Amino acid sequence: MSQQQKQLRLGAFLPGAGQHVAAWRHPQAQSNGALNIEHYKQIAQTAERGKFDAFFLADGLALQQRRGAEGRTAFGGDFEPVTLFSALSAVTEKIGFIATASTTYEDPYILARKFASLDHISGGRAGWNVVTTGSSETAGNFGLENHPIHADRYIRAHEFIDVVKGLWDSWEDDAFVRDKETAFYYDPNKIHELNHKGRFFSVRGPLNIARPPQGYPVIVQAGSSEDGKELAGRTAEVIFTAQQTLEDAQAFYADVKGRLAKYGRTPDQLKVMPGVFPVVGITEAEAKAKYQELQDLIHPQVGLALLQGLIGTDLSSYPLDGPLPDLPETNDNKSRQALLIDIARKHNFTIRELYQWIAGARGHWTIIGTPVQIADQLESWFVNDAADGFNIMPPYLPGGLDDFVDLVIPELQRRGLFRTEYEGTTLRENLGLSRPVNQYQKVLAAV
Repeated sequence: MSQQQKQLRLGAFLPGAGQHVAAWRHPQAQSNGALNIEHYKQIAQTAERGKFDAFFLADGLALQQRRGAEGRTAFGGDFEPVTLFSALSAVTEKIGFIATASTTYEDPYILARKFASLDHISGGRAGWNVVTTGSSETAGNFGLENHPIHADRYIRAHEFIDVVKGLWDSWEDDAFVRDKETAFYYDPNKIHELNHKGRFFSVRGPLNIARPPQGYPVIVQAGSSEDGKELAGRTAEVIFTAQQTLEDAQAFYADVKGRLAKYGRTPDQLKVMPGVFPVVGITEAEAKAKYQELQDLIHPQVGLALLQGLIGTDLSSYPLDGPLPDLPETNDNKSRQALLIDIARKHNFTIRELYQWIAGARGHWTIIGTPVQIADQLESWFVNDAADGFNIMPPYLPGGLDDFVDLVIPELQRRGLFRTEYEGTTLRENLGLSRPVNQYQKVLAAV
């Protein structure tokens, strides 16, 4: 199959009122969206109407106070995503649900059970976005004085994922016979204890829920540091990343795909999906006006606080209209800090200009234009080995998603780049990913 015949993948990253830091203030935004289940039902159904592969949500385990902007941001409380997606799966049929959960602060047994539950409830539409948690504010919520160092978080993540996969394999696919005549509910020969003992975890198993319909919920990874890319190469099936140029995206694509072979994997087993912040207008002037309307709503304290949170450094003592100073390496989100420093240096941005630049996409790719212009740029990355698809980040909700579904999706479909109907009923089927064989069945087959 040629590259032009392949279908790109699309995720919809849909938090509350939208992606822009001032989205909740937009006159057409749902300002209480983060805790409005009817709003979430609406946007989930809109995303499914647009044939998106998945609804993606980030998550954290600490209130994002955004020091210096207390009370001014829309980060004051959100639904826990697995809980939310369980509800949304009941009002949708095909779209997948990718929920973020931390390997640094969560427990592998509980995480394995809740994602298996979501996969069963949704009929095989669950995905787990693996994060190691970049926010040092989380430590205090879990009895720790300090946030674990970056390298240790990733070492723990490798072991965590192995434990979770092992637990998902506790039951062979046909273990539950439920034979009323013989009185066997399950075949005791088809259940397996994990008995894992490692550096971070000691987990006996088995998991107290049947193997997920997909075998494993789809494994997604969102880190782009060296450690993050290696974790993705070994374990991820989708990687959510942030690049600004075609050349940088091509380099990242080749790098992470090139890591797969040493783990016995092929390039098609990992989908690279950069984040894209699209502002859509019937004309280019309309799109630019929509963007400027949001930019005008940025409160300076909110913009600075957003930048400080992403870059991992207090900038309050520096003039907003002065250059970004040289910064020490953060222990939080290293890849995002490196990206923002690179953007500031390339564009000679002041601190104010940098926070304005990231207020919408937070370092992801921003495209402002007509449906044709946006489709042109997405197609360019797709056909030139820079992306297998994209995680779409609407500026405000529900309008920004409506614009993309009603205007851009038809243009992508007209070009033969995107589906007109779902290929299957599970997230794996729609992403073109195979269902993993139970590791215990592999062992038995080899004997």
